[in-house]
Amino acid sequence: MNRRENIRVTVWNEFRHEKASPEIARIYPEGMHATIAQALNAQPDLRAGTATLDEPEHGLTQAVLDRTDVLFWWGHMAHPEVSDAVVDRVQQRVLNGMGLVVLHSAHFSKIFRRLMGTNCSLKWRELGELERVWVTLPSHPIAEGLGEYFEIPHSEMYGEYFDIPQPDELVFVSWFQGGEVFRGGSCFYRGRGRIFYFDPGHESFPIYHQPEVQRVLVNAARWAAPVPMEGFRDLAQAPHHPEPMSPITIQP
Repeated sequence: MNRRENIRVTVWNEFRHEKASPEIARIYPEGMHATIAQALNAQPDLRAGTATLDEPEHGLTQAVLDRTDVLFWWGHMAHPEVSDAVVDRVQQRVLNGMGLVVLHSAHFSKIFRRLMGTNCSLKWRELGELERVWVTLPSHPIAEGLGEYFEIPHSEMYGEYFDIPQPDELVFVSWFQGGEVFRGGSCFYRGRGRIFYFDPGHESFPIYHQPEVQRVLVNAARWAAPVPMEGFRDLAQAPHHPEPMSPITIQP
């Protein structure tokens, strides 16, 4: 994989479960966002900071987003509390090329549902069962360094039907002990931005400490980073209707 230097990542997290539950706080003493950022910062080409729901503007001011190449998003219990103005701001940055990595229960986040244009509902069961993550597109950069599959000993089951558009690229399919399968590693392109949804990450289990999961997150940050596209206008400023084109003269 050709790697850019100094990819700037912001890891966003509600940071509510870790404050409310001593059991979850023992797994993630400084929050899931801190654990993910630490894994990303261990790579020489990644520079990760964090933002949380209860900060002013949810920590996602225009200045923060303008200097973010890839935004990670974890949410669960407080989706309605996210400001629509912040969602608008994030959407425009994605359309202009910022990458977005959507984690676990953030499938129901305002930003993911808006970018997908669907309800993003799914089947779920919380029993702490085995999840086997199968690599279905081994040539994809997000699968770099992984084998045919890896296993998460205790996970929350997410199952089909998952109400999303057909993924542009399907990197992982998960299988659970109960027999369900799930399109848990899906890539989408919106405007100039790249989006990756990754299902493992239930707050009650130490999933983000697992090396294979951290490998996926590192790979996702690199894949989702903006690709230079010289000559393209700022999509946030583009008119709703295209400018008229000059007539084409066909020579006889």
